[in-house]
Amino acid sequence: MSHLIAGTNPWPEAVEVVNASGRSPFVLICEHASNYIPAEYRRLGLDEQQLARHIAWDIGAANITRALLERLDAAAFLGRYSRLLIDLNRPLHVADSIPVRSEATDIPGNHSLNAAEKERRRQRIFYPFQNQLRSHLEQRIAEGRRNVLVAIHSFTPVYLGQHRSWHAGVLFEKSQALGQALIAQLRQDPLLNVDANVPYGVSADADYALVVHGDQMGNPAVLIEIRNDLIADSDGVETWADKLERALRAVEPLS
Repeated sequence: MSHLIAGTNPWPEAVEVVNASGRSPFVLICEHASNYIPAEYRRLGLDEQQLARHIAWDIGAANITRALLERLDAAAFLGRYSRLLIDLNRPLHVADSIPVRSEATDIPGNHSLNAAEKERRRQRIFYPFQNQLRSHLEQRIAEGRRNVLVAIHSFTPVYLGQHRSWHAGVLFEKSQALGQALIAQLRQDPLLNVDANVPYGVSADADYALVVHGDQMGNPAVLIEIRNDLIADSDGVETWADKLERALRAVEPLS
């Protein structure tokens, strides 16, 4: 399946910008919003069922982002290509920038790539997304507006045989106060299992947006990971959009 409508430009713009003039200090980022792969890549050697899995995109993340941007009147930046082509949230020098294996699945179309093909993906997908986001943030700074970055991701309930009990994680590096305040708000629901930097941590060697557009630019930045079985349908999306809206509104004065 494709997250983009069949028959559209085989190479659409790398980023979908929604509500760029939004008044909220929050800027939403959803790097893994789509599992789209242009036809010329022949699905990178995978079948449709594999491309519907987490390895190709973050299930539910785009829908959460769209619901939140409306509730908060926030600008949002959504990636329009599968992370299997190139991962927008990985530094270019790391091995899984263009993964040859994701979880336990080999990605045949990414094996033995030459330098020209890697650069082609960077020029068509990675740089346009990052440059447009950075330009937007710089413009807001020039206008005297705050930038509070919130990246929206999802994770699998089971990873390489290991069950994950968390409902959500809030990831951060320098933005300790914002991250902990957001966790405290979400934990007001006693049924939620939410923690800091789970199921992943944040580092300059593994992450891009929070480090480059957040910490290095002096913008508060957090990444919210939601377990994808909780947001796989419209009811789950509405429930979690409501939870996150309440939490983000509560921490806005602290950001």
